[in-house]
Amino acid sequence: MNKYDIIIKPIISEKSMDQSADKKYTFKVALGANKIEIKKAVEEIFGVKVEKVTTCRVLGKVKRMGATSGKRADWKKAVVKLTADSKTIEFFDGMA
Repeated sequence: MNKYDIIIKPIISEKSMDQSADKKYTFKVALGANKIEIKKAVEEIFGVKVEKVTTCRVLGKVKRMGATSGKRADWKKAVVKLTADSKTIEFFDGMA
């Protein structure tokens, strides 16, 4: 799996922006990716040192439009904590 296939997109929310002060960054990642792959991908893409990776599988919501119902896709979220001596990820700096 390519490093750009593992990290799909950053998650920009109020909670994730508050965590960026503690050098914690949130990403939407591939469903089949494990913590070691996520750590390597973030280190290669952004040039930082990762201390810890926490993952969470998010189940898709069931949505209805009249009589028909469907389900959104399941996805995986990863919170990446950087080491104290690591530089920050510039992408998130402009958002806060």
